[in-house]
Amino acid sequence: MLTLLNLLSAVALLIWGTHIVRTGILRVYGTNLRHVIGQNMSKKWLAFIAGILVTAMVQSSNATAMLVTSFVGQGLMALTPALATMLGADVGTALMARVLTFDLSWLSPLLIFLGVIFFLSRKQTRLGQMGRVSIGLGLIILALQLIVEAAAPITHAQGVKVIFASLTGDILLDALVGALFAMISYSSLAAVLLTATLAGAAVISLPVAIGLVIGANIGSGILAFMSTSMQNAAGRQVALGSLLYKLIGLLLIIPVLDPLVHWIDSLDFSPQEMVIGFHLLYNTARCLILLPSVGPMARLCAWLLPERPEVNGTAKPRHLDPTALVTPSLALANAARETLRMGDLLDNMLDASLDVLRGKQTAVTQEMRRLTDDVEALYSAIKLYLAQMPREDLGEHDSRRWAEIIELAINLKLAADLIERMLRKIQQQKTSQRRSFSEEGLEDLAGLQQQLIANLRLGLSVFLSGDRESARQLLREKRRFRAQERRLAHAHVSRLQRKIVQSLETSSLHLELIADMKRLNSLFCSSAYVVLETADTGALAVDDMADITHSP
Repeated sequence: MLTLLNLLSAVALLIWGTHIVRTGILRVYGTNLRHVIGQNMSKKWLAFIAGILVTAMVQSSNATAMLVTSFVGQGLMALTPALATMLGADVGTALMARVLTFDLSWLSPLLIFLGVIFFLSRKQTRLGQMGRVSIGLGLIILALQLIVEAAAPITHAQGVKVIFASLTGDILLDALVGALFAMISYSSLAAVLLTATLAGAAVISLPVAIGLVIGANIGSGILAFMSTSMQNAAGRQVALGSLLYKLIGLLLIIPVLDPLVHWIDSLDFSPQEMVIGFHLLYNTARCLILLPSVGPMARLCAWLLPERPEVNGTAKPRHLDPTALVTPSLALANAARETLRMGDLLDNMLDASLDVLRGKQTAVTQEMRRLTDDVEALYSAIKLYLAQMPREDLGEHDSRRWAEIIELAINLKLAADLIERMLRKIQQQKTSQRRSFSEEGLEDLAGLQQQLIANLRLGLSVFLSGDRESARQLLREKRRFRAQERRLAHAHVSRLQRKIVQSLETSSLHLELIADMKRLNSLFCSSAYVVLETADTGALAVDDMADITHSP
């Protein structure tokens, strides 16, 4: 019993070490990996190579699968290159299995020792996160040694020999057992290494070991597909395609399995080397053969798992992938993209209110209420998503970005409520009181609203890019808007002095709308202050004083 516990704990340590390496790499290079996977992947060969490289870095094809399915689910990557990337990930994990079987016992204590020093001394820095990666690599190497040592007494147990003796080389039964190995250990790498150990101890024959390796690949595909159960159809299509490719590989190898086993058995290598070598050869050959078929496979997966049309209701978040929460840079990028969706909804609300103001539309109350509900739904989703990221674990840059996102989301939510109230005022005047603005007053309000829309778009651009020159331009536009707002208020008073009837009837509403637009403009321009808070402290102080001086 103790021996079995040692083996299971060693496998758990291997999984944990892989997790530490994956999260450490993603925290340091997550954004770069995002660009490698998500961009310039129009050619399947580039996507294939990217899958190999990323998997080699994060030490896990499952980690690559989570990244790719997330990108496809968010619309950042097409399904066809995503399937090519997944094929590359299968080759990458086979390569890493081969590397990790070398005698690296001397390296484990060194990596753990240095990693702990750097991680504890500089936890929130990039060097500290690389120390985390070093700890993970050391644990992986240590776990591999422990697996071999723990499996040795098990392989001599009579009961174990009887269990594995029931595996006589039936490829389908062996593949099923191998898939269970991978699912129980949550790692095809651990399953393959354990299979190699059992083969080296002569507990299982080479044909059985090969069947277990093939099954371990299928097990990793099942795990990836199960992990996408909460994603949309686009993300699940990637995992389905990867699983189908693994099943196709099983069908392709069945006719040639016997001669292939005889050929491998004739080679002058140890059983462990033959198992690991077959794993690499099988994954490489399978993926290269199937790579040209990623286009038809993408169409098949889209047919098997079609996108369901959204029923009428509030908007659903598209980019808030829960699996990215372990990687702050990716999770924050997701939250930023969802916040930009809120900005797009605000843009639509302003356009609709401008049409109502000009009389082009008369009944958009239902549409405006729907847009407001959508903004509310996205705001709540973003807020809850960011709340799942403990700020004490974030670095200085990520913590600042976290605050920027939540502040902009709050401002956009307040702006949506204010726009809806403005629209209700306009509609009440047009329908209940049957009053309309003077032609000159209407043009003044419409021009101010158009300037407001332009400032919203510039503010969203500043939030996304962080460009300081654009932020300074946004502050200049804010001051110009403030001067324009004062000029229009004075012009309205001038019309009142001339006793223009329409201006007299709508005076209160006219001035209220100008004041509301000024508040909206302040909300839209807030992103400039975040970008310039350290670089242009003096300029910000002057602008803040101007805000106080001219506040209503």
